[in-house]
Amino acid sequence: MFSIRRLIAAATVSGVTLIAAATVSGVTLIAAGAAQASSFYIRTGQGAEGVGLQFAGGASGGIGLASIGWNPATMTMFPGRQSNWNAALIYPQASYSIDAPSRLYPAGAPAGFTLPNPQQTPVGEIGGEGVVVPSSYSVYQVTDQLWVGLATGAPWGLRSKAENLNSAGQVYGRSSKVRSYNASPSVAYQVTPWLSLGAAAQIQYFKVELKQASPFLGQTGPLAALTAVSPNAPSSILEGFDVSYGYRLGATITPWTGGTFGIGYRSMVRHELSGDLTQPTTLGTGVDIPIRANLTLPESVLLGFSQQITPDLQVHLGYEWTNWSRFSRIPVRSTANDQVLTSLNFEYSDAHYFSAGLEYAFNPFLTLRGGVSYEQSAVTDRVRTTRISDNDRWGVSAGVGYKLSNRFAVDVSYAHYFIKDAPVNIVPGHPSFSGVSYQGVAKPSVDVLAVGLTYRWDEPAVVAVEERPLIRKF
Repeated sequence: MFSIRRLIAAATVSGVTLIAAATVSGVTLIAAGAAQASSFYIRTGQGAEGVGLQFAGGASGGIGLASIGWNPATMTMFPGRQSNWNAALIYPQASYSIDAPSRLYPAGAPAGFTLPNPQQTPVGEIGGEGVVVPSSYSVYQVTDQLWVGLATGAPWGLRSKAENLNSAGQVYGRSSKVRSYNASPSVAYQVTPWLSLGAAAQIQYFKVELKQASPFLGQTGPLAALTAVSPNAPSSILEGFDVSYGYRLGATITPWTGGTFGIGYRSMVRHELSGDLTQPTTLGTGVDIPIRANLTLPESVLLGFSQQITPDLQVHLGYEWTNWSRFSRIPVRSTANDQVLTSLNFEYSDAHYFSAGLEYAFNPFLTLRGGVSYEQSAVTDRVRTTRISDNDRWGVSAGVGYKLSNRFAVDVSYAHYFIKDAPVNIVPGHPSFSGVSYQGVAKPSVDVLAVGLTYRWDEPAVVAVEERPLIRKF
């Protein structure tokens, strides 16, 4: 957040005076009140079949065409020309209370000296109204050994807005918006009947808007701090966007009939955000200061295993590691003179995701799915703020797939995430502390409803059935 302690210091940028901010918590980039995946990664936007299986077997081709978003080598598992389109409604819920009275810590005051915060209203519900996340996947078999394809989606961000814009935590965020769009052209090659390799390029658009209570431009001293915590305080807005690039790599191995191992790697994507820091004025307008900030979204390693147990039953396992610990303190600089205006403070830990799923072909047309998962979140008690109630979570899901014809199929899945209570303890020593204490806890949860459509553009090959002589007993 923009530090109230540093909001009383003035700095000159591009010929105008602005109130310098010391810290903006990295979790201000969290757009979901209760994220369904660690931090602001949107896993459940990546395919309806995957939602039903908790994405178990994603890297080994177990979640249908959406597998190519996890491991491009899985394209060789889908013959001909096929496309898949998905929409996932993600609905997070979490309401922050106040466990202890909020206090002000005036800059320069003796140790232990505090004042009551004139605002004691809790932040309240931050989950928002939910959001629909689209994704699509297509493959084209060029030869017996070569495939090309395209995966599109929105892998990062949701949106949140505090129920009470006037609250004890208003200096730590009023609203957040994060949008991302990712397109990944892919290629895969079947080296042998048991080994396939794949690669993909990532082209990614990323945009963020962060809003929180702030003093007026030019205010200094105690007046600046009191303005920021007062009811109906003005808001400062930080906006930035960028288009950047990355890559994915993958391999699948089929060591025996019915069993597939898969490994995928999603590279980091370095974004140099450009935009504005808007500071309010007493005239009811804002002054825009051009800014830039280098933000690196973390890389992941994905493992999957799928095994056909019987002709009708298949089991899937999955694991994902995400290098969130690379997120530390990211300076936001003026483009005019390269001065650091504020900082995004993440201080995350690595995230680990484990999943298992079962898929049962009830008949040639109807398939039933179920899954369970556990995730160790990147957001710990030490760094959590009221912008996101992320914590370790269990997930359970169920889904159904129905084959309408030999070319067209539909999938519907539902998932619920039981998230561990998420305490926030913003006091001296917290990386986002800015002179105002806020202590509370939320009981978050997330519900996801996903629908997917799959269409095969070419006529599926007819598998010849071997004719056997009629055996009669006399």
